[in-house]
Amino acid sequence: MLRFPRLAVARFVALVRSDFAGVRAGFFALLISSGGDLVTGLTLASITNTLTALPGLFILIPAAIGMRGNIFGGLGSRLGTQIHAGTFRVSRRVDTLYGQNVGAAIVLSLSISAVLAVLAKVVSGTFFTTRTISVVDYMVISVIGAILSSIVVLVLTVAVAAFCARRSLDLDNVAAPIVTAAGDIATLPSLFVATYLIGYRFVTPIIAVLCVALAVASLVYALRSSLPILRRIVLESFPILVLAGAVDLMAGVTIQKRLESFIAFPALLVLVPAFLEDSGSLGAILAARISTKLHLGTLVPGRGAWRAAIDDVMLIYMYAIPVFVFLGTSSIIVAHVANRASPGGLDMMGVALLAGFMATTASVVVGFYAAVATYRFGLDPDNHGVPMVTSSLDLLGALSLILAIVILGLG
Repeated sequence: MLRFPRLAVARFVALVRSDFAGVRAGFFALLISSGGDLVTGLTLASITNTLTALPGLFILIPAAIGMRGNIFGGLGSRLGTQIHAGTFRVSRRVDTLYGQNVGAAIVLSLSISAVLAVLAKVVSGTFFTTRTISVVDYMVISVIGAILSSIVVLVLTVAVAAFCARRSLDLDNVAAPIVTAAGDIATLPSLFVATYLIGYRFVTPIIAVLCVALAVASLVYALRSSLPILRRIVLESFPILVLAGAVDLMAGVTIQKRLESFIAFPALLVLVPAFLEDSGSLGAILAARISTKLHLGTLVPGRGAWRAAIDDVMLIYMYAIPVFVFLGTSSIIVAHVANRASPGGLDMMGVALLAGFMATTASVVVGFYAAVATYRFGLDPDNHGVPMVTSSLDLLGALSLILAIVILGLG
């Protein structure tokens, strides 16, 4: 009976020894991600007046935050593949491999943010009978927020990729958590700043029209471009990112419908961004590792695929244990320091661990099959795996969090 645990421990030790620097980098990246996301959660708990004054805005927040991770997490995954293949070179030229990847990320940020604005209005009108902000307001907040936050996240993504290339670290272990944390930290304040541009009778509609024109022009340019990699990335990524955005909006709706529980205990609201992004990061790490193995031919889709990925799955669960313990502990401390009402330390830790186990299991299943399925259909897992994983886990993470809250009798 003790044979399996001993074998599992021995296999995990062998995995850590074979890539100690990479495993350690991934672990610390997840902790940094958790810390950054707690700051985002505290920010979210601090702008409740804005959320109340602008009904329906909360629906957009998970989608806007998640989209930065989807787009730039995909960029990080592609740059990671370039590092493994030895083709990564930073360049100012748009026609280079690096330049086309960066250009695609910029185009997708602009175009998808405009689509999210329209979808947010449709979703809010479908699921809520009360008045919500107009599509013009959604457009300004979404696109301007995307522009401001994308500048920050793009610079950080490139810097992390260059650092990993110089230090021979595995970007697959580092990119997803760092980029998603940066997306969280930069996006929420950017959206908040953009809200100051709405409510003006003539100015706001003009800004909205300019946002639509910029988004459409960039998309048309990319799709008609003579640069093959830029065109392919945008063509492949745009549909899946639209679908991912719709799923992220449903995550916003899921939390919105249980908002009373979070308002009663704002400490739980502090937990939300960090929990969702850590769940997505775990799945994205697995998807990125599987994607790299598929590209290099060390994993072949089929019956034996799970056997070839068992070390990667084990790594995800071993990452999850300290990450969610840290998340539960730090959220208790942050809520106490910020004087936010809490259901109690044991309940907070119980929510983090119970929901964390459910979300990690979901991340393993979604991360593995997203990478393998896209590869089997002849698509690039770097373009499809990360968005599918992070958006799905935003929704599944939200459901896991709410289910844990209900199981523990907190809402």
